[in-house]
Amino acid sequence: MKLKEIMSTDIVSLNQNDSIESAAQLMKQYNIGSIPITGQNGVIGIVTDRDITLRAVASGQNTSRQTVGEVMSTNIVSGRPDMDVHEAARIMSENQIRRLPVVENRSLVGMVSLGDISVEPELQDNAEQALKNISKPADNSFI
Repeated sequence: MKLKEIMSTDIVSLNQNDSIESAAQLMKQYNIGSIPITGQNGVIGIVTDRDITLRAVASGQNTSRQTVGEVMSTNIVSGRPDMDVHEAARIMSENQIRRLPVVENRSLVGMVSLGDISVEPELQDNAEQALKNISKPADNSFI
């Protein structure tokens, strides 16, 4: 099975100069946890609800003035529409990511999440294994 068969193609994206507040509002409106950040060179970053929480809100930043470019993750890993879903699950597991932008000719054409993979019965094992690797427990020595 190929990513193009399961990826979401209704994608919202922002540019790096948009505010964090705008990103959070879009996340709420579309019930999503991440938004790809695009520029002239394609996908240049991704901002997640976790990025906003830890890099802006928790540090007391003004989220209506701070831009997504200031808090986005820039170590982008992406897939291709013709990529095998098993390969995508492996990449997500190795990179400990739950969402994978799908890019063709430097343009964002879709997004695949572990949820997209897990709803396919023959792929559930892949999603489960990827989630195990992504959700490794943290050291709770502060307790």
